Amino acid sequence: MSNKLKILIVTGEASGDLHAAKLVKDVCKLNPNIDFWGMGGINMREAGVNIIVDTTDLAVMGLFDVLTHLPKIYEAKKIICNTIANNPPNLLILIDYSGFNLRLAKIAKQKGIKILYYISPQLWASRQGRIKKIRKYIDKMAVIFPFEIDFYKQFNIPVCFVGHPLSDIVHASMSIDKAKQAFTLNPRYKTIGLFPGSRKGEIKRLLPVMLKSAQLLKQQFPDTQFVLALASSLTKDDLNPYLKKFDLEIKIVANHNYDVMQVCDAIIAASGTVTLEIALMEIPMLIIYKISPPYFPIKLIIKIPYIGLCNIIAGKQIVKELLQQHANPKNISNEITHILTDNNYRNTMITELKKIKEKLTTKKTENLAQLVVNMLP
Repeated sequence: MSNKLKILIVTGEASGDLHAAKLVKDVCKLNPNIDFWGMGGINMREAGVNIIVDTTDLAVMGLFDVLTHLPKIYEAKKIICNTIANNPPNLLILIDYSGFNLRLAKIAKQKGIKILYYISPQLWASRQGRIKKIRKYIDKMAVIFPFEIDFYKQFNIPVCFVGHPLSDIVHASMSIDKAKQAFTLNPRYKTIGLFPGSRKGEIKRLLPVMLKSAQLLKQQFPDTQFVLALASSLTKDDLNPYLKKFDLEIKIVANHNYDVMQVCDAIIAASGTVTLEIALMEIPMLIIYKISPPYFPIKLIIKIPYIGLCNIIAGKQIVKELLQQHANPKNISNEITHILTDNNYRNTMITELKKIKEKLTTKKTENLAQLVVNMLP
């Protein structure tokens, strides 16, 4: 029988899988005598985690998406709960994915299992009623935004700021010249990046309007080229039904997001983690988003004026956001034109993005991997 300590780690998003994998590697450097198992994807598996639930098809957005995935979500919960009951870990680490994870926290707490929640649910944005569950079930919150410290302290919840995981990994792997050559981009043309999201639902809702916007921009600026960053969760076949409807040359690049970002003069991006990555690369952008119905009830529970992470962190709009019907080709092309033609506007945005980078890379109150080790018996 193994004498190793056991950590169960649970996430449901592609970004959570990436952050979990890095955490596992960092913890193992401090204490290799740990068995990791849990719910995640390919990155966690490659980091040595025994995956008992694969999350490849579990990332959802919008009420309709949730309903169609309910059987898979229910089955995942059943497997994790049985694992907690029959083989309780020394520590449960929950990463984001709050609707699922807070239910697990209740069950784990009843078993006397210590719980660390890494990457806070965005309670400061909506659904603050969940704070009662966190106070009742979670032993410590490890947050990634500085402003979250004060939010949790007002509720007397143990919390520490561990820095944003992206701040350590967001950097290009090649020079701008080499990247343009690798992606067969014309070095004399302006380059506009398209980041339509990582879910098929996002592609369906956002890629057509991005392509129509690109068409308008190409008419206005003939010496313009477009590059699309393909998410690891998607294939070119997911894009082809939309691309074939437009007479437009789009360079599609997979597995080089940061290199794609650095060659861009401006980026049109789906709201989400990628917008923070773009901010860390200090590239001017426009954030757009459309969610599946019902949109109106969701608006009622949102407590903050912005959806873009860079705007939330800044506490003001430093990057324009276009949502729902406002995310149309005319508005999108107008904003990208503004970024490309108004140097003062462009430079001000870059200056504000630099400030975001500084906030996320300084003043950590605790090292995350050391925190994990300290919470073990």
